[in-house]
Formats: sequence, structure tokens, C-alpha cells
Amino acid sequence: MKFKSDLTLIDGENSFLLEKRIALLIAISKTGSINKAASLVPMSYKTAWDAIDIMNNLCPTPVVIKETGGKNGGGTSLTNYGRNLVATYETIQIEHKKFLENLSLITDFNSGSLKLFRRFAMQISARNQLAGKIELIERGQVNVSVYIKLKSGYTMVSVITNGAIDNLDLKVDDDVVAIFKSSSVLITTETDLNISARNKLTGIVDKIHLGEVNCEVIVNIGGDLIASVITKNSIGTLDIKTRDIVTCIIKSSDVMIGK
Repeated sequence: MKFKSDLTLIDGENSFLLEKRIALLIAISKTGSINKAASLVPMSYKTAWDAIDIMNNLCPTPVVIKETGGKNGGGTSLTNYGRNLVATYETIQIEHKKFLENLSLITDFNSGSLKLFRRFAMQISARNQLAGKIELIERGQVNVSVYIKLKSGYTMVSVITNGAIDNLDLKVDDDVVAIFKSSSVLITTETDLNISARNKLTGIVDKIHLGEVNCEVIVNIGGDLIASVITKNSIGTLDIKTRDIVTCIIKSSDVMIGK
């Protein structure tokens, strides 16, 4: 018997870098193509883009960039930050493997003393996870408004309870992750719409994934990517296309905070 464990980097409570995502980055570096890289890993084309969007959102600078034009018609490549990330991960992975091998050598598996050891992990299904820094906390009698400065420059507001603030021990200047479901994101082409929702983030439609009933719209708000799931009929009614300017609307009560 021996120990075996995947090496995962965690940002707050969110899985950030997993071995499969590193494999995707390496494949992108070799092929210069998301489609070819996804086939090598393997994973679906959409899953590959979702993974890239999450990594780009949680990093201070993009990990992967799309290139257009040129004699080869453009492609996809790693940034310097992305290449350094892969190199660092591979170095840590080597040491991680050595540690597990040594642990296996010194462990008496027959004694049963490790039977109660379990690996705890929490996976969050919410599609949108945006890294930021708390710039203001406004306390009320029951709820608290937390203002999170995103790397895109936008400020996102989350309304949570006083108890949640105390449990997470949130303070100004803390690095946190704003978490919200893609189904909570409304899309409008009226960028000056007057509405009570506190989070109105304007950006450019980056991708549209069409489904039979629902569609996923990826909006780039200036470095941060937001995913919204709306109906196929809504896409037609709004006449949304890639490169269109739209506004994402998210209620502050729909934004959770991870630390």
C-alpha cells in the first residue's frame, strides 16, 4: 500500500489549480489551440474554456490569452504569468511526490491507525468566482453590506448577515472571492438602465454557448469574466452577439463571499 493524492492549490475555499487544469495549460502551450488542448487532456471544449475563465478570474493577471490575426490566423497562448505558474506547480509537484513516497515508507498500514484519515474537500457549484479585496464594510442591525473591489476596477456589493461577517472574520483589505450563480446574472443591452439592483457591471460579450433551451453568455467586464445563463428566447429577443456591449445585473443578496 502507498499514499497517493492529487496536488490542488486552493484560493480561499475554491479549488484553483488542479492537475487537470495544469495539463490543460501545458497542452495549450504545446498546441496553441484550445480545441486541440482539450482533446489531449481530455475534456470538452466548453469545460476547457470554463477552467480558463476561472483561472483568469482568480489570478491577478490573465493566465491564458487569445490571439487574433497573424499569418497563422491567431490562436491561444499562455502569458508569462501562466508559464511561471506551470513551472512553479511542476516544481511543487515533484516535492509533493517525494513527500508521499517517504510517508508511505514510514507508515505501518497494517496497524489500522490511519483508517480514520479522510480527505475533506468542498466543491462550489457556483459558476462565477471573482477575486477581489474588501474596500468597505457597512454594518446594519441585521445585515452587512460588503464592498469588494474587483481587479476589473468594478466594485461589487454583497449583503450578508452580521453573523457571517463574524464567522469569516472579514475586515477591510482582506482578499476574498465573490461567488454567485450564473442563473442569478441578468443581462440587458440597456447600459444606462435604472434598476434597484446594486451590482450593474458593463462589459463585452466574449462567448455564447447555445443550448436547446438555455444559453450561457460569457461577459468580459475588463479582466473579470462573468457567466450568465439565460433562455435561448432571450438571446433572440435581445439580439445578443459576441462583441456586443451588455450590462450584467446581480442582486447584492445573491453574492456570497469566500475567504
